[in-house]
Amino acid sequence: MFTETVRQVLGSRFVAALTTPYGVDRYLEQVDPTWSLTEVRARVAAVRRETSDAVTLVLRPNVNWRGFRAGQHVALTVEVGGVRHTRVFSLSSSPRRPGGEIEITIKRHARGLVSQWAVAQARAGAIVTLSQATGDFVLPARVPPRVLLLSGGSGITPCLSILRTLLADGHAGRVTFVHYARTADDVIAAGELARLARRHPALDLRIELTHTATPAPLLDRDRLLALVPDVAACEAYVCGPPTLAAAATAAWTALGLGDRLHLEHFAPPAPPAPPASDLAPAALIRFGRSGRTIASDGRPLLVQAEAAGLSPASGCRMGICGTCRCRKVAGTVRDLRTGQLSGAPDETISLCVSAPVGDVTLDL
Repeated sequence: MFTETVRQVLGSRFVAALTTPYGVDRYLEQVDPTWSLTEVRARVAAVRRETSDAVTLVLRPNVNWRGFRAGQHVALTVEVGGVRHTRVFSLSSSPRRPGGEIEITIKRHARGLVSQWAVAQARAGAIVTLSQATGDFVLPARVPPRVLLLSGGSGITPCLSILRTLLADGHAGRVTFVHYARTADDVIAAGELARLARRHPALDLRIELTHTATPAPLLDRDRLLALVPDVAACEAYVCGPPTLAAAATAAWTALGLGDRLHLEHFAPPAPPAPPASDLAPAALIRFGRSGRTIASDGRPLLVQAEAAGLSPASGCRMGICGTCRCRKVAGTVRDLRTGQLSGAPDETISLCVSAPVGDVTLDL
């Protein structure tokens, strides 16, 4: 898009002064909406319908994109009704895909503004913004010879990325892919998975349907052994709703194989009930920059800030994307994912997964 010399000139203080208050990106996007000095912007090259409530967006990112590893995720920002919204989605394509295009597969959720936009409104030519890829739900540099991929619902997306990459790299070992879906019509990439299983004898594909006349048994120790008798030899990668993650954790623990299990959560864990000490009647939340003070009710700070009439930037609401990170001036918070307390002054916290313990002051 730009030579290094042009990039240095456009990023200079002189050009910044000339383009104040809008910034150079505002002028660049008038020429091409994907142009930016720093942002990863992407054009939707195609929209592929997967099921009645899921689509794949084929994206062509600009030169600021640094690539990804199979299994990682990105924060996707789109404009809906004139307002920018950010949510986190796993990449479903392989980084080996030719042409530099990437894919994100999105399943519609009833309260998901971005997922509803993707399924109902996304069209080729639309411009979206991406974060750089992140996440450690990835294969190690030395790929294990025996791999198990287990997913449920839209949790199939990072597992698809890993599977596509393994096959593109000519992985010589056996791969078992177990996917849980409500019905056959709800299986994302069903046709492709069937074709891959026919083409690659070392791929063992198991589709478990949970809402049929004869629903598949729930995952537990015995069912896992029935599906994958040699599970002890597998490095396992599991992604799905909290119920599947909990069942997988219990099954692998019962077999003494917890160290072979890698979990990816695409839904936030249910926060534990706050201890009584967190709900002290006199506890206050002070929003320093806005001058507001409210009584704390123990919920995540993002929720309480919104209830107070503030609109902090937010994205995944899972503690992943970092959009809602904010400086905590004073006070103690509890991380709702781990239960850990943190009371250091002037520290940066994620509002969506931090609950106040006593009085808290935020730079908000």
